[in-house]
Amino acid sequence: MKILEKIIGALIKVKVNRFHPLVYINGSPELGKNIYIGLFSEVNARKARVAIGDNCDIASFVSINVADSHKKAIGLAQEIERKNITIENDVFIGSHSFIGGGVYIGHHSVVAAGTILVKPIKIPPYSLVIGNPAVVKESYYKDKIKND
Repeated sequence: MKILEKIIGALIKVKVNRFHPLVYINGSPELGKNIYIGLFSEVNARKARVAIGDNCDIASFVSINVADSHKKAIGLAQEIERKNITIENDVFIGSHSFIGGGVYIGHHSVVAAGTILVKPIKIPPYSLVIGNPAVVKESYYKDKIKND
């Protein structure tokens, strides 16, 4: 399987990473232990910090991207805007979600499938985040998770 992954990585010209050749990682994100990142997901940490804590599960088709180029594209800025992203330990991010620059997700939180986070926000621990525009249900999991 490792040989096949290297061949696929070479054919589509992406760096082989610890997840899968069809997971796109740009820049040097800080990745914790025991992380899963599903197929066709991206982590773009180019020129900004992305920190993903331990025991996170990031589903397929998720975009974690520090860059916002819309102002540059329409002539309102000279540079692409980039903001840091932090995802604490024990976070689940559902399929087809977008996590943009300036987002901070507290530990033991769930970002539901299809959720779009484009504005800077600090999501408290144990939250459930749903939709577009995103709705944050603070402490949703607080009493459901047994802490040792």
